[in-house]
Amino acid sequence: MDLIPSLYNKYNEFVEKYRDPRVDGWLLMSGPLPSLILCLSYVYIVRHAGPKFMEHKQPYQLRKVLVIYNALQMIFSAFIFYELGMGGWFRGYSFRCQPVDYSNDPMALRMTGACWWYYFSKFTEFFDTFFFILRKKSEHVSTLHVVHHGLMPFSVWFGMKFTPGGHSSFFGFLNSFVHIVMYFYYMVAAMGPQYQKYIWWKRYLTNFQMVQFVFIFAHSFQLVASNPCNYPVFYGWFIGAHGILFFILFSGYYSREYLKKSGRKTAKGTIKSALDTTCIPNQSKLHQNGVGEMAQMNGYANGHVMSNGDVGMKLRSRTAQS
Repeated sequence: MDLIPSLYNKYNEFVEKYRDPRVDGWLLMSGPLPSLILCLSYVYIVRHAGPKFMEHKQPYQLRKVLVIYNALQMIFSAFIFYELGMGGWFRGYSFRCQPVDYSNDPMALRMTGACWWYYFSKFTEFFDTFFFILRKKSEHVSTLHVVHHGLMPFSVWFGMKFTPGGHSSFFGFLNSFVHIVMYFYYMVAAMGPQYQKYIWWKRYLTNFQMVQFVFIFAHSFQLVASNPCNYPVFYGWFIGAHGILFFILFSGYYSREYLKKSGRKTAKGTIKSALDTTCIPNQSKLHQNGVGEMAQMNGYANGHVMSNGDVGMKLRSRTAQS
């Protein structure tokens, strides 16, 4: 019974010692519980409440809503990317090891604000899944999708609370750039079938996302190997592990969506080619066994559909002969 109060006291001591006091009073920054509740609520909605709500309803047609939403998300991502850049990554941040500037310097405060906007954007991305549910696109609500969106806000909260800036903000800097491209793709896709010819590069977008995570965990694990700026090494492990987790999840999606489907198409083509070259020479044997005759009676001959007139003529001919 004493364990819970003891852990709670240690947590308060840790927060009091290591938190960034500049974010005290900022929205959702009082503690991790609000973010945790929102993340768990998201999972409950997309896995249970949402599908239950849509069970006996027709899918909603949300084309205009999706175009507007994805355009706004693209603009929002561009704003975050620019602010993270102007807060440090465009202005001298070291890619090798960058400490957090906890001062009230305008550039340091700009970086802190940019990190909060990145954290907040993880909640607006919940609508990606909500729209899938409303449109009954359940095939898109995969484990990868739910884990990615459900985990990110809670994870980013810790960075925002203790290290808003510095080395770990590279994650948000790179990720927001990827999201500019990603939401542009989604926007064009939502505009209608006539625009599909402009988004032939879906496979390469997935590649782009996977490369992103390689850069993220490589950049983070630098702290584990060497830490010349004395940045908290915990974040090297924490963000590096996220990069590896998401790389594995996206690799699984890439394999299922492109490599295995491509393999199945190749196999089908091979089988069809084999059938075309082996069935025709054996046509006489099929007729001898009555198989060819049955195929013709059903309107097929050597894989080609016969017209009803052809079938009728064949029947009349056989009747006259008998």
